[in-house]
Amino acid sequence: MNLAMIAVTISNFAFGPAELTVRPGTEVVWTNRDEEPHTVVGPGPGMSFKSAGLDTGDSFAVTFDKPGLYRYFCSIHPQMTGTIRVE
Repeated sequence: MNLAMIAVTISNFAFGPAELTVRPGTEVVWTNRDEEPHTVVGPGPGMSFKSAGLDTGDSFAVTFDKPGLYRYFCSIHPQMTGTIRVE
C-alpha cells in the first residue's frame, strides 16, 4: 500500500523537482510534458528502475520502499538528473 504519491514533471529538459525527500512506501510518478521523449533510469545499488521512452503526456511510476539515496537520469539526455532520498 502506498503511503503517498509525489508527482515529478519532466519539462524544459529537466526533472522538477529535481531533488525529493520522501517516506518509505511513497510512489513517485514522472510525467513528460516536453515534446521530446525522455526516460527515467535509476541504476542504483539495491534498487534499479528504467522506464521505456516517455512521449508527451506519458507517465512512469516507482514505489520507494527502502530508505536510501536514489539517483536517476534520462538515458536520452544524460545531463538531466534527479535525486530521491527515502528516510
